[in-house]
Amino acid sequence: MTLPQTTPPAHGAAENAGPLLPLLTLSESHDLLRLLQVIAAEDDELAEEAHWFAQQLTTRIPPEPAD
Repeated sequence: MTLPQTTPPAHGAAENAGPLLPLLTLSESHDLLRLLQVIAAEDDELAEEAHWFAQQLTTRIPPEPAD
């Protein structure tokens, strides 16, 4: 499966990202998504990039199952 390449906000190494690879478990992906959402809610220089990555991750993983 080939995922489309998109361009993250220009900040740090993310702008030079290579091909997208499925390296995380679903559980790890949800943990990372929660972390990115917390960072995105802050008012600092990383918030915009965290928000962008959270959106990208949300489009690539299924929703978390309800408990």
